[in-house]
Amino acid sequence: MTIEAALFPATKARLTALMLATGAMLAGCGGPTPTTFDLSAPSGFGKVGGSRAVMVVAEPTTVQTLDSDRVIVRDSSGALSFVGGAQWADRIPALVQARLIQTFENASRVGSVSAPGQRIQPDLQLNTNIRSFNIDAASGMAVVEITARIVGDQSGKIQRARLFSARVPAASVDGAGATQALDRALSQVLIEIVRWAR
Repeated sequence: MTIEAALFPATKARLTALMLATGAMLAGCGGPTPTTFDLSAPSGFGKVGGSRAVMVVAEPTTVQTLDSDRVIVRDSSGALSFVGGAQWADRIPALVQARLIQTFENASRVGSVSAPGQRIQPDLQLNTNIRSFNIDAASGMAVVEITARIVGDQSGKIQRARLFSARVPAASVDGAGATQALDRALSQVLIEIVRWAR
């Protein structure tokens, strides 16, 4: 027996027990990995007239609850919960920004469109705010509401502003049903924004 083992047998035993208990707790906290869902950018919705303007699309602003990758359900009292076992591929504002840019590209609506910071000189900036992006539990509908503002890059003045919204029935309030309905509702809103912007 070594001097260390003779002097500290109780300490070593306690440390071993603590390590085993910690490992068991960590193993129990793992759980199944959530299924990840993405949003799509609509295409093939017909040719729309446009301009040769250069536009940047800023990341949408929103409240803290929506600035996440969770699939949100709102009940009749306004309380929020999350669909278990499901998550978006990124934060909701980042996904909406990416799909909005892709929808403009698919429609050839403006001369050039990109996110800020791409070292281009834009004519216009599209600022948006996500007001709703959730399943309404009372009606079983996917609700998407986005306000859009077109701002002159040189003047900084708001040229136009509008609220866009869509409601689509969800087949079920689980990961697949909720995300498919929200994707369809967002597609309607994106098409309306692209047709409106110029």
